[in-house]
Amino acid sequence: MWWGIFRTALARPRLLARLCPLSSFLKWMESTGAWAPWCFLGLFIAASFLMIWRLEAMTQSGVEGTVLGTLVMPYCSGMGNLIFAFVLGAKGGPGAEVVTNSLVNNITNMTLLIGLPTILWGMNVLPKRGGAGGARDGGGKLPNPKSKKHKPGKQPDTKEHQINRLSLLLTLTAVVFFTGAVWALARKGRLDSGDGIVLVGLFLFWQCFHVFDVLKSNVRQNKSFTWMLPLDLAVLAIGAYAIYLSTDWLVDWLSNIHGGFISAEHMGWLSGWLMVLPNGLLALYYGWRGNPEVVYTSQVGDGHVSIPLCIGIYALYRPIQLPPFFQTGMCILLGAAVAHFLFVALFGRLPRFMGWVLTAIYVVFLYQGLGG
Repeated sequence: MWWGIFRTALARPRLLARLCPLSSFLKWMESTGAWAPWCFLGLFIAASFLMIWRLEAMTQSGVEGTVLGTLVMPYCSGMGNLIFAFVLGAKGGPGAEVVTNSLVNNITNMTLLIGLPTILWGMNVLPKRGGAGGARDGGGKLPNPKSKKHKPGKQPDTKEHQINRLSLLLTLTAVVFFTGAVWALARKGRLDSGDGIVLVGLFLFWQCFHVFDVLKSNVRQNKSFTWMLPLDLAVLAIGAYAIYLSTDWLVDWLSNIHGGFISAEHMGWLSGWLMVLPNGLLALYYGWRGNPEVVYTSQVGDGHVSIPLCIGIYALYRPIQLPPFFQTGMCILLGAAVAHFLFVALFGRLPRFMGWVLTAIYVVFLYQGLGG
């Protein structure tokens, strides 16, 4: 019963919007005619910036980078993909577009959005050795030679960075298992409701594991969440609702266009690029700040929302027929995840040349997926 009510609410977001102060604002945007798509696109981007702003505040309040990237950022940066799956499932849209959206999202995260920060700033999960070279301390700041923590001739404490690396390796392992699970379930050529239950269950187990891991860590360190956390989560929820409304309108608008590249035919690609935009901003911002662990965990963790959660949610509505480039996308995604795992495990960093390789792989993916 409750699932039916929830599905009905998702199918009629404008009915919900009438109950909130956004109603008149949404009507005004719809009345702008040819400017309406740009207005709703602006609402999507503004809501994404709102969520990024509160994420930064949570970072300043002491939430660790790996926790932020694993438990909070994925829902914020992947909220558009999650809502896209709900909206298309409730409205009976093609399931192949949800799979396309998820593949575009995850492959962009694992190749381009990790590759570009690697080219520009490097991607060192572990701090560089040697104090003479002026290595960063992992938080984007240079060590103070006068402090006791960074005495001349001594190495900085790398315990936190080692923990970050282990967390990242665990997250990359989950990418391999989740992607492999989707590939295995899809070998029959489609995904049905039973497969959806398995995929959603895998994701929920993964999140429960991390929640209890964070609580266990807080007990060990005698820490607790700040009183601002409920307020931050409320602001994030407002941003998520604005993304929900804008995504619903943009899906309806695009579904009525049947000619050209910007049309319903390429809905999965266009929505995937749009919804990966907040993640791109996160990657460039935290790469510039010198927080590679946040860059890595935000991109990898966001992938868990798309695969398996988004695909699993749509499969609960109706069966999914797979797009033609599904096998190619799976191979690229698995190969990128394994490559990241090996470099982080063996060297604690991603070399700059791999940034170029990952960017080139993304170009190959575009060529294969869009039909050459």
